[in-house]
Amino acid sequence: MIPRVLAARSSRYFREPVGRMARRLYGTNPDLSVGSSPDTDLTRLGQHIRDIIVATGPISVSKYMQLALTSPIGGYYTRGQVFGSSGDFITSPEISQMYGELLAIWFVLHWEQTGRPSRTSFVELGPGRGTLMSDMLRASRKFPEFFATIQTVHMVERSPELRKVQHDVLGCEWEKTERVEDAPVDTPKRSVGRGLRVEWHDSVEQVQMDSAPFVIAHEFFDALPVHKFERGAKDAWHEILIDVAEPKAPTVLTPKYMGSLQPAPTTAQFKYVRTRSNSASAAMLMRDPRVVAQFEQGDKVEVAPEGARIMAWLAELISEHGGLGLVIDYGQDWTQGDTFRGIRKHKFADPLSCPGSMDLTADVDFSYLRFVARDLAQCHGPIEQGTFLHALGIQARLQQLLNSTKDRKVQQDLVDCYKRLTDPQSMGRVYKVMAVLPKSSTCMPVPFAPPTKDELNKIKVEKIVK
Repeated sequence: MIPRVLAARSSRYFREPVGRMARRLYGTNPDLSVGSSPDTDLTRLGQHIRDIIVATGPISVSKYMQLALTSPIGGYYTRGQVFGSSGDFITSPEISQMYGELLAIWFVLHWEQTGRPSRTSFVELGPGRGTLMSDMLRASRKFPEFFATIQTVHMVERSPELRKVQHDVLGCEWEKTERVEDAPVDTPKRSVGRGLRVEWHDSVEQVQMDSAPFVIAHEFFDALPVHKFERGAKDAWHEILIDVAEPKAPTVLTPKYMGSLQPAPTTAQFKYVRTRSNSASAAMLMRDPRVVAQFEQGDKVEVAPEGARIMAWLAELISEHGGLGLVIDYGQDWTQGDTFRGIRKHKFADPLSCPGSMDLTADVDFSYLRFVARDLAQCHGPIEQGTFLHALGIQARLQQLLNSTKDRKVQQDLVDCYKRLTDPQSMGRVYKVMAVLPKSSTCMPVPFAPPTKDELNKIKVEKIVK
């Protein structure tokens, strides 16, 4: 063991040269710089990230997102209560029960169309509080023949706090629950909820399937880490990294925010810098000539390699076991350049301030997901959420709920929820839905149209990427 004093000195002498050496590799663009004093209101996690950067040099946006969202030292999703009106954001399932009910109907409908497989399982990626799965299972019980086929409900969730919330929402009993061994807090691993077996997994690779998987990924891909790149001269790709902010540097909020929410001005402790030459990540992720040829000098690109990996897994799982999948998220059917942002208390915030205190997201590139899965499964869409919900009968379900109560306030709340889910000025347009079917399927999913050859084989690019 190194004596404490010697370790401290070694750390000091090691960090200073490494930090200077690392920064020789990176160039700071004034237009990218954000931040102020690195010690201002720094969270415990922020201090940890700062120590990493001081020791090793600037880190990728992907690494920053990973630490800020999932680090055990105060990562955002380790907090548990981040959803709903009292949290930082509201998801569609939290707005109305109609959402989960209609998704269940979609799976029941396509269970019929695909020959009524005798064994099925639900798989949800990033289940949040468990509200969506709870509503889907409740609605599925209205179709006894379908419900009898459900073998297991698989929840892919890392957060111990969220697992406990999901455990209770799904009606699981602690006396029937197997816990994760050596976990610092009670963390469910396997249980029984309202007669169904429920299993939790840290990653998709842990999901073992012996039935037709019905997969739902709702607001999952937007939280996966992204790398940011900028195309330079002579076909070079510079990676945009995150460094410790210099004292008294001006704060510049990241451009291009989604929807009508206004950015919440904050003071950042970190800033963007740009590599002087091709980084290893750029060389690996931006090597496909079909992709690279679509960009010009100065274009910025966000790439989510973790999203590509999980999409490939999802497509292969569905094709191998004859399942179905829905990917629902906010994003576009083309590549964008600057959508990385933070969300705190239902407002957009500077993502480089107070890591761990806000959600970090980036718009999903559906064309990229479809491109990744093209040889493994069929992908249909995306289509707008409003179109999808209307085709499944949300207006008829709304009318049923309105007729079930005479309370004017409840009725108005129901109408408001319907509008929020479907209105193009709210969630109806910005949220997209993509269906995933086995490669060999002859079924055309409702309400999608057949994809064109161009959609199957090309990643589309939004030319407002600078």
